[in-house]
Amino acid sequence: MTEPEELHADDVQQHLKEVQDLLARQKVVEGLVHRQDMPRHELVENLVHKQHEAGLRAKLDSLHPADIAYILEALPREERLYVWDLVKAERDGEILLEVSDAVRESLIETMDPEELKAAAGSLDADELADLAPDLPPEVIEDVFQSLDSEGREQLRAAMSYPEDSVGALMDFDMVTVRDDVTLEVVLRYLRRFDELPDHTDKLFVVDREDHLEGILTLETLLISDPEKTVAEVMRSEPVISFTPEDEADDAAQAFERYDLVSAPVIDSERRVIGRITVADAVDFIREESEAEILSQAGLREEEDIFASVWSSVKNRWAWLAINLVTAFVASRVIGLFEESIEKLVALAALMPIVAGIGGNSGNQTVTMIVRAIAMGQVEPSAMTRLLRKELGVALINGVVWGGLLGVLAWWLYGNVDLGLVMTGAMTLNLLLAACAGVLVPMLRQRLGADPALGGSVMITALTDSGGFFIFLGLATLFLL
Repeated sequence: MTEPEELHADDVQQHLKEVQDLLARQKVVEGLVHRQDMPRHELVENLVHKQHEAGLRAKLDSLHPADIAYILEALPREERLYVWDLVKAERDGEILLEVSDAVRESLIETMDPEELKAAAGSLDADELADLAPDLPPEVIEDVFQSLDSEGREQLRAAMSYPEDSVGALMDFDMVTVRDDVTLEVVLRYLRRFDELPDHTDKLFVVDREDHLEGILTLETLLISDPEKTVAEVMRSEPVISFTPEDEADDAAQAFERYDLVSAPVIDSERRVIGRITVADAVDFIREESEAEILSQAGLREEEDIFASVWSSVKNRWAWLAINLVTAFVASRVIGLFEESIEKLVALAALMPIVAGIGGNSGNQTVTMIVRAIAMGQVEPSAMTRLLRKELGVALINGVVWGGLLGVLAWWLYGNVDLGLVMTGAMTLNLLLAACAGVLVPMLRQRLGADPALGGSVMITALTDSGGFFIFLGLATLFLL
């Protein structure tokens, strides 16, 4: 079997291009053959098809599952399903774990129950738990029955924890040793493995009841005297460990803060029941970041860019409806000042500036606050302090940049009062943006909602309507 290639980041794009070229060439050549009037036309067409198919299979066989997942996500649905059919069946499970949720759903729809069972059966319990929500119940039941008692218990445990907990991230593939054996015995024990679990940088030292006593790093194991016992060289304090109920977000931050590669997961009696690795932490951080970006744009879930029109509409309509309402409100605010705009046409040219700058400033603030909340740096009790600080920033920016715009308005329209109104409106709208940027995500956090969900949409709505009202209201009061 061909070994998967070692790839650099840039190579993934190159391999995507090569697959796309192979698909395009296959269509062109088969089209030409199909149009030719020759003996044994179907035989020639079949040979050409098999030749191109063999080239694609060989290409896919050489790639890592994560890179195949990337290629599948980048292909239109028809080509994606064709390429998916060419992937070796024993790799289906790994690839399904790597693709996005939306694309995974489109692939699973094309697989019959037996294919799904085979794909799921090739996975470890923790991996199967990740895939289980997308599989038909009867497939999960059959796979569950095919596991041994230990596998069933692990799968049941992995599926029992909330999605955002350490228990949902942990895996059960780990190496434990006793503290009363020598390092030579440990080395002989490790040589019995065909390969160590991924990201094994330390062994967990346990007693007869699997209680955690310390850790033995591979570095210590290799450089220490083989005649020494594990107890003599292991590190017992401090050992960073987690419980299954801990927040996955807290664990991910700990991995980043302490540069961890792996860490034990223990139960209430300090028995080692699993471990969490840097790969799990990185995957969680990436998924959270993607979810945050989507939430800020008002999208409920990740979207397959080649999904059907109706699927995309369902994912986007809710916040677009809210946008429609807020845009209507903004238009009615402008409508209240139609007479003012008719008397001073310059107002129509200047009011989008006030609203636009306010929206940008508010989005800067909400992005910073949401990021701080996600990293656990902000507690709800800090709201007043943050609000005071952001109002100070907004006031200075309003006076400086609002003053500059006021001077420009004075220069363009020869009206000092218009310049002063511009400065005042800019300052007030930036203060409004600062308040909204702090209060919207923090109040949502306090109410137990996602602080990022629709943040930019709400900020833009407030600063648009508020900016128009403030600017046109001040102009009506002082200029007309």
